[in-house]
Amino acid sequence: MSLWRRLPRLLAMLAASVWIGLAGCASEPVRGTWRYAMDGALGTEDAGPAAPALVWPAAPEPPRYAWAGHLTGEPELHRPESAGSASVWRRVGRWIAGLDGADEAPLQLQRPSAVSGDGAPGGGRVFVSDAGRRAIFVFDLAGGTLALWERAGPGLNWVSPVGLAPTPDGGLDVADAELGWVVRLDPQGEPRGQIGRGVLQRPTGLARDRASGRLYVADTRAHDIKVFDAAGQLEATLGGPGSAPGRYNAPTHLALADGLLYVTDSLNARVQVLRAADGQPLRQIGSRGVVLGQLVRPKGVAVDRAGRVHVVESYHDTVLVYDADGQLLLPIGPASAAMPPVARFLLPSGVWVAPDGDVLVADMFNARLARLRPTPEVSAPPRVRLP
Repeated sequence: MSLWRRLPRLLAMLAASVWIGLAGCASEPVRGTWRYAMDGALGTEDAGPAAPALVWPAAPEPPRYAWAGHLTGEPELHRPESAGSASVWRRVGRWIAGLDGADEAPLQLQRPSAVSGDGAPGGGRVFVSDAGRRAIFVFDLAGGTLALWERAGPGLNWVSPVGLAPTPDGGLDVADAELGWVVRLDPQGEPRGQIGRGVLQRPTGLARDRASGRLYVADTRAHDIKVFDAAGQLEATLGGPGSAPGRYNAPTHLALADGLLYVTDSLNARVQVLRAADGQPLRQIGSRGVVLGQLVRPKGVAVDRAGRVHVVESYHDTVLVYDADGQLLLPIGPASAAMPPVARFLLPSGVWVAPDGDVLVADMFNARLARLRPTPEVSAPPRVRLP
């Protein structure tokens, strides 16, 4: 058979190898675990306690929270090596497509700003918004997989994705501060609608009341909180610019627990607690100052089932833990010579309390998701109904 007669078959084989090389790289399962060890080695859920204990507060006080690892993306994950001819053809395909060595950089967080999760049994999925990567990272803790959602609509990518609020059907609402609206994604990350377009100015923090379906949106530029019903229609506007109770100066993050809405009133250096049903201000947590427990630039806020309020103080690179009445319990993460670099935050932003009680922190300038675990001394029977 002449070369010319064999050429179509050769071209078909080359095309097949390119398809295998490209498809194989995207479809292979990704599996991994949290990183525990101080030397950077990988650990497993069971291996974590074997690492040197990092706890807060330091001895001789009894420990209340322990370092439980971090995620940056694929550096903690791995794709299983394929055996046999498929692996060979994959390499050939990548070489022919000009991708050999061009896509070797691992997929990892760049500037994570917010974290949330769907709370599904077995761990569920954890969502991390990354304005640096202009994407949503989706970590499946039960299946050990990682996905990247990059589309905000047909032909539209994210610009500055920030706030996150899972939907009851497994989807996700995402506030994009630069686009100026909230995008609703289906469980596979496909855009299926918009909320607040033409109404919101700079949406940032989100919180959802699962019972009523209401979505609370912190509109930072408008200095208010906008409330949308389950159909995505504007229902109410809470607050406005000012420093009086119930007024805001650049609100950025929200949390909802037991009928109460927690609002990080960033430039007023406080967290306001409102009655979610009507927006009635009840109390505030923190005040402006440099004394431990006071606030300078608060960001993320989250409430656990015992009613403890976790507030990210980004200026001091700490997470402050308050009781339900706003009394400081302890700081987590202030830099000290006794604390190794792995356990120090660098401009942390968002925070979320997982169903198992773990506290996850979007550690922005460390480009990671940090995990803190309450010790048995802290764990208590649930007293707060979370949405």
